[in-house]
Amino acid sequence: MAKKVVATLQTQSKDIAKVIRMVKSPKTGAYIFKEFIVPSDKVKEFLAKK
Repeated sequence: MAKKVVATLQTQSKDIAKVIRMVKSPKTGAYIFKEFIVPSDKVKEFLAKK
């Protein structure tokens, strides 16, 4: 059986979040996913930007 791996962000500060944004590729028109790690209090500001 396959093992399930759970990734944790090990830092001294626990106030961060992993944000996954779906972006349309200009070359192919397909959607790709980009992952970013941002502070928890800046998540709404980050998602508001294009």
